[in-house]
Amino acid sequence: MTEHDTRPARPGAGLGRPRRLGSAPDPDLLDPMEQVSRDMLEEHQLHRLKQTLRHAYDHQDFYRRKCEAAGVAPEDLRELGDLARFPFTTKQDLRAAYPFGAFAVPMDRVVRVHASSGTTGHSTVVGYTRGDIDIWSDLVARCIRASGGRPGDKVHVAYGYGLFTGGLGAHYGAERLGCVTIPVSGGQTTRQVRLIRDLRPQTIMVTPSYLLTIADEFRAQGVDPRSTSLRTAILGAEPWTEDMREEIEETFDLHAVDIYGLSEVMGPGVANECVETKDGLHVFEDHFLPEIVEPVDGTPLPDGRSGELVFTSLTKEALPIVRYRTRDLSRLLPGTARPAFRRMAKVTGRSDDMVVLRGVNLFPGQVEEQVLRIGALAPHFQLVLRRPRRLDELTVRVEHRPEATADARAAAGGLLTAALREHIGVGADVEVVAPGTLERSVGKIRRIVDERTG
Repeated sequence: MTEHDTRPARPGAGLGRPRRLGSAPDPDLLDPMEQVSRDMLEEHQLHRLKQTLRHAYDHQDFYRRKCEAAGVAPEDLRELGDLARFPFTTKQDLRAAYPFGAFAVPMDRVVRVHASSGTTGHSTVVGYTRGDIDIWSDLVARCIRASGGRPGDKVHVAYGYGLFTGGLGAHYGAERLGCVTIPVSGGQTTRQVRLIRDLRPQTIMVTPSYLLTIADEFRAQGVDPRSTSLRTAILGAEPWTEDMREEIEETFDLHAVDIYGLSEVMGPGVANECVETKDGLHVFEDHFLPEIVEPVDGTPLPDGRSGELVFTSLTKEALPIVRYRTRDLSRLLPGTARPAFRRMAKVTGRSDDMVVLRGVNLFPGQVEEQVLRIGALAPHFQLVLRRPRRLDELTVRVEHRPEATADARAAAGGLLTAALREHIGVGADVEVVAPGTLERSVGKIRRIVDERTG
């Protein structure tokens, strides 16, 4: 790199997990709103929040009815704290409005739709105006820049394209930043490896679980993943832990940076880690107002307390969203690399992914932490729930690493069983299976297999 290159230094080969943090970008590269004071930001938020509430109230029938039932109207918002008086929006509200009932603009202003998978009911259909697409592109460009990407870099997009927001969201953001965008999409893992080797991208945007699948394919081809051109992985679409970050950084010799978003709020680009700190995701509060609430009753919680993330959009036109309950569990912290923007801690799981096993609350991320601490085990696992008799039973199916010896594989199951009991307080059977046994995902991994009946 030249002396003027502000991209993060590539971690030194052979040094294990990257010890050096990335470089902070030149202030001239940042958007003006990334550099304002907190007071100025909050003044900006209040102005935009009043506009959003009026837009939703006037043009979303379902939200106006909820406000009328709660006895509030847009003019009741005089300061940011008044938002807590307004009703939540839920996924059920959006499903009930399927397909276009939640849109707040005429269809001739909508230029694109995305949708959730709809595996548990109707999809949630999200619309975008041209202005929405422009803002989305700007924000994902902001994410790539915060992660260390710069104009001219090659970005390998391995998120799925289509109705899922990941692929096209990453694509438009990379192009907006001026990157060379490689629209690979998900799947065809052998081809992913070939393209990374041939096209030599600096950045990959992908789910963390699928990036580890790509690492498996590198090894299967006899190629060291640490030998690639990749400097940065921008990872999202599923919860992942600090232990997973360490696994990925050691495997590829790069910086692993978290990105956050969900289709109902916009898609990827709601928040992102900064590579120079990697200490939580700065929420782009000039466009999204975050809250933390108690997951059971929705009571607002102060910054620093763990609970459910709630988001209000401040600039969306086609589908304004007010106090959307994400079901993602996190907490809000003061800003660091972008001082005006609060950080959200890594999402630890989803309130609707919580397993209650004989009175103990269990999240897949807790199991992941224990799996990654046992050297013979790979980070590919599933939680299988059964009810053969009256009580629920849990089996953890986990792959061993290819290089693990027979003795290490034999010991690993007992070590994980003991760790689950000691650190989480659950009893579980552990099945250690061969590499490649568990179904691989090109998107969000299926961690929980519920075989209970009745």
